Amino acid sequence: MTFQIFPPLEIPETLAAGPGPGNTDARVLQAFANAGVADHMQGDVLRGMVECKHMLRNIWGTDNTYTFAVAGTGWSALDTMFSAVMPGDKVVAFANGTFSGIDALTLRIKAATPEEHAASPLDPQAASVTVVDVPHGQPVTGELVEAALEQHKPKWAFMAHWETGSGRVNDLRGFSDACERHGVMGLVDAVSSLGVDDFSIDDYPGIAGWASCPQKGLCCLPLTYAPVSFTDAFIESLRATGAYSYVHNPLFEARHWGIVDGQDVEKGTYHRTHSGYAVAAFHESLRLTLQEGLARRSTSYKTHERVLRDAVTAMGCEVTSDMPSLVVLNLPPELAGREMELVQNCRARGFGIWPTLSAPVQVRIGILNQLNRQAVSRIVRLFAEAMRELGGNVDYEEIEALLESRYGTSIAA
Repeated sequence: MTFQIFPPLEIPETLAAGPGPGNTDARVLQAFANAGVADHMQGDVLRGMVECKHMLRNIWGTDNTYTFAVAGTGWSALDTMFSAVMPGDKVVAFANGTFSGIDALTLRIKAATPEEHAASPLDPQAASVTVVDVPHGQPVTGELVEAALEQHKPKWAFMAHWETGSGRVNDLRGFSDACERHGVMGLVDAVSSLGVDDFSIDDYPGIAGWASCPQKGLCCLPLTYAPVSFTDAFIESLRATGAYSYVHNPLFEARHWGIVDGQDVEKGTYHRTHSGYAVAAFHESLRLTLQEGLARRSTSYKTHERVLRDAVTAMGCEVTSDMPSLVVLNLPPELAGREMELVQNCRARGFGIWPTLSAPVQVRIGILNQLNRQAVSRIVRLFAEAMRELGGNVDYEEIEALLESRYGTSIAA
């Protein structure tokens, strides 16, 4: 048998200017790389986990004891949250984009009976789950949630806080209030909002479960730790029903973080072979988030998003999103239909913008961890060059004047 020895893998630096992951903060990378080769039960690793748990509660603004993190990306956190949904549970899920649509599929998988799984293993049509499809580009409103919960009277309701498939911010207050009025336990995908938006989850008592990720607003590495937070009502329901999961069972996962029977304890009692490197990186990302302050960071995102929004509008694009970390746009009419070509041209040059992943095809430009005038100006100029190369009518002087007026400086393109 012959085999090939491949050369070392070299991955060039690129500008992550899409919906996420964002470019990892250099200080987080340093914390990851500088971690000693340590046993995962080494004292500093365990101390770091305790501190992560408390920092995460501060960042999310909660007294929920069951606030911790799950090894992996946001999908791991979401699967942990959804593991409380049992076959036959009544669920209403609101989908207004690619990722809330996948979340809704996950809920159908969790709630489906064995017979429903057998009929369609990859796409079970769980009779107990109602998916309310909201057209692409439109938000989930409190009125829509109220009407659906009044009609279907479910045990669980689900919504994404920010839907990056379309760049829409959904009505968190309306969702929580409707869940509270109807005695429904709300579940929220906060993958894109944690670390970007300034909010406290305890202000939304209708929501029983939250799930997020490390690689977006927290500016950490993917495949480190994905945050979750659960109310006592969520945990009580889980204790009453159990869950068809060992790895992603919230009760077991909480024990890994030293949370047992609703209390912080000295040592974790559930074995998961974790990584000291991942703990170091996650710890640093949380520490930096608290050091900067969510109010300041949230304001900064809104400021820089407005510059990017106005710049692409000046290039003839139509912005259809309202997320402060992501601009979703339609190209000018003369370039309509060439979205994928433009995105591929940019990515070939290390400028990582994204298309939407479902119809209609739009362009997505993100500013995760790009909160300074040099970074946003670079994104604007790279996009302007790509537009002009595709045949777009871009006035460089107008764009430079816009940047100068917003940032008080003009850097030669």
